[in-house]
Amino acid sequence: MSTATAFDEGLDPARPSIPPGSRGARPIELAGSFEFGGHRLAYTEFGAGPQVVVLTHGIMFSRRMHAPLARALAADGYRVVTLDLLGHGDSDRPGESWHYSMPDFAAQTLALLDHLGIERAVVGGTSLGANVALEVAVVAPERVRGLVVEMPVLDNALVAGLLTFGPLLFAARFVPIAVRAVGALARLVPHGNQWVDVVTDTLDQRPEAMAALLHGVFFGRIAPPKSVRGGIATPALVIGHEGDPVHPFGDAGSLAEDLPDAEFVKATSPVELRLQPTRLTGQISAFVGRCYGR
Repeated sequence: MSTATAFDEGLDPARPSIPPGSRGARPIELAGSFEFGGHRLAYTEFGAGPQVVVLTHGIMFSRRMHAPLARALAADGYRVVTLDLLGHGDSDRPGESWHYSMPDFAAQTLALLDHLGIERAVVGGTSLGANVALEVAVVAPERVRGLVVEMPVLDNALVAGLLTFGPLLFAARFVPIAVRAVGALARLVPHGNQWVDVVTDTLDQRPEAMAALLHGVFFGRIAPPKSVRGGIATPALVIGHEGDPVHPFGDAGSLAEDLPDAEFVKATSPVELRLQPTRLTGQISAFVGRCYGR
């Protein structure tokens, strides 16, 4: 079962694809959902056409974080789909930790492709989403035209990740009233600003699901091991930055070295793609174009 809704009144969901490189009228945006493993997963489509990009978000974030990039890529003629993984955004949030793992998130991404009838796509993501993209390339390389891997979380990030998210796991398990109070305050903030909305989405957590998510992710397989990464032949664009212990520059650099067909781009900061997106968005669009032979 699935649903789809046009965001902009008067836009025709059946509008033909936008010619590559055109920047005329704003591409269509459609919100939809589908069922996977008995749970509802939410997504948004930007633009139309046969050249598809799928983007997944960071841990505890939502698909909203990729809306600006998705709109820019759609304006360049791509069909872009952003997905709320289980436990995030508008998707269901079960309270058992066994629902949450990188292989499961990869399976959800592939189920999205199946639901939309997409044979192959460029798959990308940030942080958690970057690792999900790698998992997709491992389990179903025939479905992936290219990878956009921003801020991967590999071996050098585990200690910093546990120090950062461990207190959140503790709070969700043992002080759930605090998590509920923060979520209630976040819901009082008016929506309408892109990054205010992203922050309030992230703060609006449910303690049982939040604890299960963090437990499942950090006590499971974080990423494909180095021996497996070396066999990912899919073209990849790896984006890393310095000064962030949760997403170490060394992890991004070593991943680019591990992958047989990878390009490496150094971002000026963790938020360059969000606050000063022109340079990185242009490089991502150019990479996607190469994946599709433009």
